[in-house]
Amino acid sequence: MRLRGLLAGSACIALAGTAALAEIKIGASLPLTGAFSIAGTKHQQGYELCVDLINEGGGIMGEQVDLIVSDNRSDPATAINQYERFINVDGVDAVFGTFSSRLSFPVANILARNGYVHPVPAGGALRIYTQGHQNLFYFQPNAAEYIGVSLTGMIADLIDEGSRPQTAAVVAADDFFANAVEAGFLGTEVIDPADGSVVEDMAPGYLAEAGIEVVYSEKWPEEGFNDWLNLANSIKRSEADLIIALTASAEEAVQLTRALQTVRAEPMMVYYSQGTQAEFYEGTGDASESILMHTSWHPSAPYNGELNGEPFSNQDFVDAFSEAYGAEPDEDSAIPFAVCQGIEQAIRGAGTTDNAAMGEWLYARTADEPVRTILGRFSWDSRGLPIDKPFLIAQWNGGELQFVYPTDEFPEVSELSHPKDGF
Repeated sequence: MRLRGLLAGSACIALAGTAALAEIKIGASLPLTGAFSIAGTKHQQGYELCVDLINEGGGIMGEQVDLIVSDNRSDPATAINQYERFINVDGVDAVFGTFSSRLSFPVANILARNGYVHPVPAGGALRIYTQGHQNLFYFQPNAAEYIGVSLTGMIADLIDEGSRPQTAAVVAADDFFANAVEAGFLGTEVIDPADGSVVEDMAPGYLAEAGIEVVYSEKWPEEGFNDWLNLANSIKRSEADLIIALTASAEEAVQLTRALQTVRAEPMMVYYSQGTQAEFYEGTGDASESILMHTSWHPSAPYNGELNGEPFSNQDFVDAFSEAYGAEPDEDSAIPFAVCQGIEQAIRGAGTTDNAAMGEWLYARTADEPVRTILGRFSWDSRGLPIDKPFLIAQWNGGELQFVYPTDEFPEVSELSHPKDGF
């Protein structure tokens, strides 16, 4: 398999022997450097792997796919400029979305204005989907504000009433995504930053509905925060049964975990919004034991997708990724791969790269006739959010990220480890 190392802002070179063929150009602006660089690089791998497999299979409708990747340096203004360049200078036929709500929110305006289908791999904040944009499609289970229902549902379904957490400490980065998840847990209003209107009132919040009292909450700055030990001490002093840490990145999750280990915090349960990546375990080791997190993908979930018009399973993806990169994939590579699958199916289904036609085809998907990906089946509501697609809950145990909930979704599910035995 031939994989392309793409320079920022440069078009990839067509596969050998195909230069004379027509091409379908697709642009993707990704944070290959800066705060989101680890996830951005994995998104690039997911996109590249999918495009290479498509081209090896003969392309889309006989045309090779030319993937153009640019480094937006984790900066919203740069991401906006790069998508404008894709459209106005490179003349791309389609785009793949970028990483993070902070970047996806402004990019959505540009793509909507130019009539492009916007497949979003990582941009869960509800505010992205309430701006009235057309042709916006989220390739994860649901908006970030609704993630809390999966955790509280797991607690109710898997833990005896006498062993459930009664109190919680909720700490969060002052980040677009983290704020969105926090709103669902705490039951606050979701505000549209454009006009100050209330997008949705999340009251009373998932914790209150589950009978869990919030005894401590704190927010740290989006950039430059390093006072992890003081934060960890405050969490410990709260004596909360449940720690909910909503970080902006896996790196922040590592720093907080190390600090909680240093102060010897002893919660009953810990949930993070980030940390499914191998880098999280490498940075935390045994302190990761029993930490829970939501995820859109897991290698044990036997999803059956489609690529090149043929069945392509989750296991096929794991095998292809491992062969190409010499490492196991995580959700930061699986999600963009699913985005690529969706756009390929839209082009084939519409029979054209006309974005209006592609959007119509995607909107017409149903539970019986969905987009089929390694993240499962997708159909969307008018806002661009998936219909009836719950998050998975995973847990680190013995150095392995295990899929623990929902227990009735697939046969391959691990037993929940509870309570957590300290850090």
